[in-house]
Amino acid sequence: MRQRVAALITQQGRVLLHCAQGDPFWALPGGGIEPGETAAQALVRELQEELGQAVEPGALSCVVENFFFHADQLHHEIGLCLHASPLQDGPLANGEGPYEGVEGGRRLVFAWFSSDDLAHMDIRPTILRSYLRELLACGSRGVAHLVHREEPLPSIPATSPA
Repeated sequence: MRQRVAALITQQGRVLLHCAQGDPFWALPGGGIEPGETAAQALVRELQEELGQAVEPGALSCVVENFFFHADQLHHEIGLCLHASPLQDGPLANGEGPYEGVEGGRRLVFAWFSSDDLAHMDIRPTILRSYLRELLACGSRGVAHLVHREEPLPSIPATSPA
């Protein structure tokens, strides 16, 4: 089981998401929690590494249990989504974007999206789309527990050459 932390950064009715080069989907920025780190410490480290942005971690917004398939194996990830505020210095200070970052040699794009934008986007885990839209419309309503189960891709039988 993997533990992940994600930043829930909102500004002017928009939420910050990122997309890694080659991926067809968007996600909340963040990453893995290292042994001995708190979720807040991991969040600060991840945003600094990926975007060069200092943030002030805030309250827990939601816990996401994400069951997904990668390389034909089932994975279980626990994600802690924390509210976060960008500090004065850094790319997010002007609130415009998009911004570029890097993680493990892969280019990352960070951008702001409104509730209407989110309605038609591929966001992972997919359960976050409706949660983020409601959060932008109504604000936080305490800590949510979200469970996402990805269905396995159907097996395609091998065909023999003619």
